[in-house]
Amino acid sequence: MMWVHTGQAHVRLADGQEHRVESGTGIWLPPGSDHDMWTEPGSLAFPTWVSPTDVPGAPARATRFTVSDSRRNWLIAQYAYALTRSSPSIGRQVSPGDLVTLLDHTQPRLQGRDGAVEPGRYPPMPRSATARKVAREILRDPALDQTVAEWAALASCSPNTLRRDFLGQTGMTFAQWRTLCRLAAACELLAAGYDVGMVAARAGFATRNGFTRAFREHHGMTPRDFAATAPHPDDPRGQRRVVADRRTGATPHLRTGAPASSQSVHATRIEPTVIEYNVLSWIYRGEGWARVGETTYPRRGGEAIWLPAGQENETGVPEGAVELPISVLDPDDARITEPLRARFPPSWETYLLWCSVSTNTLLRPEGYDPRHILDVFSEQVALERARTVPMPRSPRARESAIDYLRRIGSTIGSSALDVPRDVHGAFRRETGMSFARWRQAARMRLARNLLAGGTRPGAVASRVGYTHASNFSRAFNQFHGLSPREYQEQELDAPHPPMG
Repeated sequence: MMWVHTGQAHVRLADGQEHRVESGTGIWLPPGSDHDMWTEPGSLAFPTWVSPTDVPGAPARATRFTVSDSRRNWLIAQYAYALTRSSPSIGRQVSPGDLVTLLDHTQPRLQGRDGAVEPGRYPPMPRSATARKVAREILRDPALDQTVAEWAALASCSPNTLRRDFLGQTGMTFAQWRTLCRLAAACELLAAGYDVGMVAARAGFATRNGFTRAFREHHGMTPRDFAATAPHPDDPRGQRRVVADRRTGATPHLRTGAPASSQSVHATRIEPTVIEYNVLSWIYRGEGWARVGETTYPRRGGEAIWLPAGQENETGVPEGAVELPISVLDPDDARITEPLRARFPPSWETYLLWCSVSTNTLLRPEGYDPRHILDVFSEQVALERARTVPMPRSPRARESAIDYLRRIGSTIGSSALDVPRDVHGAFRRETGMSFARWRQAARMRLARNLLAGGTRPGAVASRVGYTHASNFSRAFNQFHGLSPREYQEQELDAPHPPMG
């Protein structure tokens, strides 16, 4: 299974079929489907392996499905479970069998076992803004009978664009989509007890015979047969209100059989084990904990922790939380002897998800080096520690301080550093330094952290905002009394306590 979080991806099957999978959609490939898969630049997609034994009854052919915002975390949890299913675990983050429900309903399968369309099932909605606008109007009043050209004019697009959007995004032509919409509305009216002739008119069919013919063709029965067997609601007036709502412009409830919101992410725990690799584990949602040796570390959302190779560890998250492996490195690539922790802000989420996919799946960019996460992690630790310079307490001064820390190393215009007089005064009173001196102290603190983490002095110079390495070296020497290289050699030779 593969679904797209951001951007778009492509899947080419062995028989030559090619599927373009856009953000918010996915594709299910049954076992034995030889395929190529790739993403466009700047895109994030999640390929997830699911054992056939976990999903009896899953589609036996390539199946497209949609992903609502409410299901994204659930699917990311499914991806996490697939990555860790070989580990001894207690509790599953999700039930893989629920995928059958997802595939069955998010892109409604309109065909029944005998080839007939299931009565009362609305067709899938198109995704583009223009086509969706037209679809909503038809849902409100299926009896509207504008031509494609007239609908396109109302939606401010060309008729060809409207036709293309319906066909590409729903798998059916505009006329087919409208017919199924009218038939679904007709089922509501029939179940509410309306006469077949009245239903035909209100659902948009020109004649009663034409309605009966279309109903039989799609549903394998006549409207009268359906009305005789349809389950009636306890309060028929409720169905009549559906009709009134249509006339007043309210969108009817679409009976697409969407999975209940009970599809939840369950608590899980990886049992104690000694791993052969260094694993960077990240709390994507919620909270959790990790134990390494005899020490247990509580973990907040956004926090990542390196679990060292060769040491017993276990991790766990409560219900609703999701933990993901971001990187897996051989001990020869990274000598990590103690748990190292850093917390990433929400703005890093998409990038860290991309790192997880790039490291742990075959959907890996050409030339991707999983060791680059070491520099990313070290830099985040350094930024956190840079905040240990004295911070002003007054709101405006503190906002200026945080803004500067957030943009260290970027091109900051002089106007951004020209803070009001009262902010300058707050820095002097509350930190003992002028704003300019405080900025220099913050830069040097970040530089020390990066150097201590093994980053080359030239790269550190650029990271803390110096165009020329010589200027950085001179400023560092004046501030610390030794060169960046001397400081780095001194730090790397000294023993260090574990980061916390």
